[in-house]
Amino acid sequence: MTIPTPGFGLDNLPYGVFAPSGEPPRAGVRFGDHVLDLAAALGDEVFAAGSLNPFLARGRAFWDDTRGRVRDLLAAGEDRHLIPLHQVTMLLPVEVADYVDFYCSLEHASNVGRMFRPDQEPLKPNWRHLPVGYHGRAGTVVVSGTPVTRPNGQRKAGDVGPTAKLDIEAELGYVVGAPSAFGTPAGAFADHVFGVTLLNDWSARDIQAWEYVPLGPFLGKSFATSISPWVTPLAALEAARVPGREQDPQPVDYLRRSAPWGLDLALVVELNGEPVTRPPYREMYWTPDQMLAHLTVNGASLRTGDLFASGTVSGQEPGQRGSLLELTWNGAEPIKLPGGETRTFLEDGDTVTITATAPGADGGRISLGEVSGTILPARDA
Repeated sequence: MTIPTPGFGLDNLPYGVFAPSGEPPRAGVRFGDHVLDLAAALGDEVFAAGSLNPFLARGRAFWDDTRGRVRDLLAAGEDRHLIPLHQVTMLLPVEVADYVDFYCSLEHASNVGRMFRPDQEPLKPNWRHLPVGYHGRAGTVVVSGTPVTRPNGQRKAGDVGPTAKLDIEAELGYVVGAPSAFGTPAGAFADHVFGVTLLNDWSARDIQAWEYVPLGPFLGKSFATSISPWVTPLAALEAARVPGREQDPQPVDYLRRSAPWGLDLALVVELNGEPVTRPPYREMYWTPDQMLAHLTVNGASLRTGDLFASGTVSGQEPGQRGSLLELTWNGAEPIKLPGGETRTFLEDGDTVTITATAPGADGGRISLGEVSGTILPARDA
């Protein structure tokens, strides 16, 4: 019987897509430092695909049934189809259909407002009335470990070149499984959303600052978004659910919460192997059920593989800010790293890794894995 690595036991069982050397990719579930080959273990060709999308499209009842079957197999000591992780390559878990990024942290939004609009109210008038978001670029969502090339772009009028303010945003992504009908708002959150994945919304702050008025982020964001290879099912997060943060004013009817979908997740951001911040997800102002409701209130349909993200996770303390923009106050207060180095924004060769844990059903903590990326020098503009 394989002894699971802490954080990846029977109360977790995240899904991903893996490829053994010389073999086609297929779906698996992580158990300890192994991946369970689902197509072989369960005898269902839906898991032989190169993405989780065919499995996700089958809906909540099939997701729950599959989780129960996998737990029963592993609990009984079945290990014939367990493959050591060091023998496989982890791939992008889903074919991303649409990607939307929200802006749901009160602290993050307030910090940004104070930096860039010091003589005005930090929050725009709409912020407490709806979860603000923008439509990102699905084609540049990449799996953890993919190097990120420093992007070029316009930094000011007539000034084109590599970003000098390359940043990260520690976020949580939500993966849609069951679609919704065109023209009709989505149903219950758990009927559509399969699970969560750690996400890094790489950001070029100088390009973003020049371009974002009046239509919002564009090239300052669209060059890369990294996600973990593991999608943790909502079923594994039952013990992490908490009531959402109190909201004032009370949201309009379609945004009122009917279930506790705040999540007590503890994130850690490491820069070159050293922790630099610990954002707490449970303090987010807007919860994911509200994000989904707002995303579809106009009748926009969901598709299998849609990905929507929380926006930067930041807490109330300086050591809980989820971006370098905030940690260094837009470069005015460099952070110090062990060994004497300092950073305002990312330098070529830097590696950023985001991890997270959550309370598990068995009383311990489960791991959401990690999302990591290393910065490569810019190409010639």
